[in-house]
Amino acid sequence: MSLPAPLPGLVIRYRYLWADDAAGGAEEGDKERPAAVVMVLDLSSANAARVFVLPITHASPPPGADAMEIPVSVCRSAGLDAGRSWVILSEFNAFAWPGFDLAIVPGRTPRTVAYGFLTPGFFARMRDRWLALDAARRSRRVPRDT
Repeated sequence: MSLPAPLPGLVIRYRYLWADDAAGGAEEGDKERPAAVVMVLDLSSANAARVFVLPITHASPPPGADAMEIPVSVCRSAGLDAGRSWVILSEFNAFAWPGFDLAIVPGRTPRTVAYGFLTPGFFARMRDRWLALDAARRSRRVPRDT
């Protein structure tokens, strides 16, 4: 299996660690889920990339979470199922690519960690909202490789 390049808009299968779980002492996510790559920092000098991912969930966002519902057409384009899905903007995981928490997408041939890409328009709206939240310090970072 070859790994895809970590590009913004890519949806990967990832063992996401929720910020509340990390605050409670957890070091591992409890399950694998889709996560959207929202930003990639090229660390050429270290021969690595720093990747920021937002969790995607079927569960309605909890109170206080800033989230965007993903339209069914965008889910389909990204290779996700047609169930109602949200991307959570009020927290994110950060790690050096490829990290330890990537997982194989079930049922895909060839074997891959990527579902597909969000549509450009949806990605741009998601990224802009996340950047605004992060600038206002309203998005919690969970470092995953420390």
